[in-house]
Amino acid sequence: MATDHRVSLLPFAAALLVLLLAGGAAADDASSSDDAGTSRTPGCSNKFQLVKVKNWVNGTEGTTVVGLSAKFGAPLPRDIHEAKKSFAVLANPIDCCSNLTSKLTSSVALATRGECAFTEKANTAQAGGATGLLVINDNEELYKMVCGENDTSINVTIPVVMIPQSAGKMLKNFLHHGASVEVQLYSPNRPTVDLSACFLWIMAVGTIVCASLWTEFVTCEQVDERYNQLTRKDGPDTGTNYREDKEIFEISAKGAIVFIIVASVFLLLLFYFMSSWFVWVLIVLFCIGGIEGMHVCLVTLLARIFNDCGRKTVQLPFLGEILILSVGIVPFCVVFAILWAVYRHASFAWIGQDVLGICLMITVLQMARLPNIKVASALLSAAFVYDVFWVFISPLIFNESVMIAVARGDNTGESIPMLLRIPRFFDPWGGYDMIGFGDIIFPGLLVAFSYRFDRATRKGVLNGYFLWLIVGYAVGLFITYLALFLMDGQGQPALLYLVPCTLGVIVILGWLRGELHELWNYGKSRAENLVNEP
Repeated sequence: MATDHRVSLLPFAAALLVLLLAGGAAADDASSSDDAGTSRTPGCSNKFQLVKVKNWVNGTEGTTVVGLSAKFGAPLPRDIHEAKKSFAVLANPIDCCSNLTSKLTSSVALATRGECAFTEKANTAQAGGATGLLVINDNEELYKMVCGENDTSINVTIPVVMIPQSAGKMLKNFLHHGASVEVQLYSPNRPTVDLSACFLWIMAVGTIVCASLWTEFVTCEQVDERYNQLTRKDGPDTGTNYREDKEIFEISAKGAIVFIIVASVFLLLLFYFMSSWFVWVLIVLFCIGGIEGMHVCLVTLLARIFNDCGRKTVQLPFLGEILILSVGIVPFCVVFAILWAVYRHASFAWIGQDVLGICLMITVLQMARLPNIKVASALLSAAFVYDVFWVFISPLIFNESVMIAVARGDNTGESIPMLLRIPRFFDPWGGYDMIGFGDIIFPGLLVAFSYRFDRATRKGVLNGYFLWLIVGYAVGLFITYLALFLMDGQGQPALLYLVPCTLGVIVILGWLRGELHELWNYGKSRAENLVNEP
């Protein structure tokens, strides 16, 4: 009997990956939502909008800067063809808080933040003949410019835009050295339907379906109703004549609660001590888990397709007898993960990240299992509270959403890779739609359990639970993206919508069918029956 001995790195790496949960389903790089309240001051009721600042230095186009419009001032055109090019001029004094000595007629003034109110800067620039005002922030964040408490009426008729410190410093240096700088300001609309989110929705639902069906249709294992376990089909149809030793981790109710507590502690550590080296540790762990997951998936698929490959073995020191196919695939998986790590900032890196992530999640959903609905209720309810607290409630304690801050990464541009992402191909603002691994794995554990239950109890498609949980997960994820759209891109705790649409569905269906008691004590009751059998 030959056994595929694999280095058991997956449990450690997968446990750490799931701990992260990776926050809301999606978030914009800079939100245009109005969370500063609605001002009653006349002329100070604009909605905050992201602004594209195209620029040319001595006729050569530079990198487009993203800014944020003020609560006051003139609205910006939506179409680039309606936006006018204007020369940029440094305000003198640079803070734009007193009478200007520089000529700003038909130009866009460039001023620094501080020394006076934003409305005063805008009025000073407007009085000097400027057609717009760019305010350079003192950091890289896009601060929301609102009216002051003493402003009773605002009459600003030029657009006012905040830009990041680095972009403002660059433009200011060009102007200091006598360069000719032109700018063009406009604020394009986002598409109503985000097709990239549709692709991400398909990936998430497809991952859960694939992981649930994988054991029976890919690894050729079947449910034994008597013993409530999966056994390999041996014979010529499978191309294998051995039983593979599988590592199965059965989650308990107590372990589920402890797991969430540990996850919260780990999340706080990331929040307070996030740094490039810390993110690099997570990247390495992701690569290790991704290599193991890809290796397991490829070996299983190729052994299924090419029957002879699943039989040939080789004897190696320390490892014993292993499949030749397994040895040959390891270098490919390692090179794939290394290339992703090296080019992770490239425009195409999301493909490698998603491939590694999907393989990892499929393998985790084969390794970790829920025994019954009792444990599922404990795990998913705790995860529900975890997600909602760290996304929505944590800002009241920590002044910002801990989950979103951790998912965003550190200030060096490094971000946590424990999520699926896809570029917004049809969005003029670019960016990525994202969903955390936890938002797939946690509901996926329940969906996979429902499939095993249906097979063990010989249920059909319509009178079973698997189909309805897949539909529930798909609907819950759709509601998540709908909430994301209605909240103007503010990060959402996906489990807020996914848990009721999955756990709620199986509990209600089980109650209506009179099977809730069996679902609740499923693993326990069958184990007792097995012990009592002669």
